[in-house]
Amino acid sequence: MKIDPAARPFTAAVAAPALVAALARRPRAAAGLGLLTAAVTLFFRDPDRAPDRAPVDDPDVVLAPADGVVVHAGPAEPGLGPAGEWQQVSIFLSLLDVHVNRMPYGGRVVSVSHRPGHFLAAYRAASGMRNERTEIVVERPTPDGPRRVVVRQIVGQLARRIVTRTAPGDEVATGARIGLMKFGSRMDVFLPAEVVLAVVPRTRAVGGETVLGRFGPPAGARR
Repeated sequence: MKIDPAARPFTAAVAAPALVAALARRPRAAAGLGLLTAAVTLFFRDPDRAPDRAPVDDPDVVLAPADGVVVHAGPAEPGLGPAGEWQQVSIFLSLLDVHVNRMPYGGRVVSVSHRPGHFLAAYRAASGMRNERTEIVVERPTPDGPRRVVVRQIVGQLARRIVTRTAPGDEVATGARIGLMKFGSRMDVFLPAEVVLAVVPRTRAVGGETVLGRFGPPAGARR
């Protein structure tokens, strides 16, 4: 299984004591530390998903940006969304979930901004406004005008670092890897009103595969 390169310092930090315990002939300690090394390494697993095997060619589909449980799907929660009318889908990632993040909707990255903040439990609504986070804005031109989607990587109580591997000006495909968050977190996706949501709270999402929704005709357009 593919492991994200961000695992290296963490794996080394727990593998070294395991090696010392083995050399000191302390099998129980070595075994326990060995299991911990495996668990930490697996946290950074990076499995291939549908977009890796075949590019997503549907310009209307929005995919889940991460594995986890949908904790909100509907109008943007007060104070959380960008200015204007938006829908919001929030996904909570537990320690057991894959933490590699993916772009829910392909296009050109307009901006990437990081804001310091608190480390509230990521399943709480307030975490979307108060916690440390990185916001990515992506835009795609269409005959009906540009479509814009906002993606936020939000840390939790244990996740204290966000890795974002995209920058303004990048062209990113739907479902492409864009970074990861370390040890428990949340992702918020803000979508225009014309997106028809396909998930509800408690839906189990798979990053790069679960359809969050689809763009429909913009308001006032002919159907």
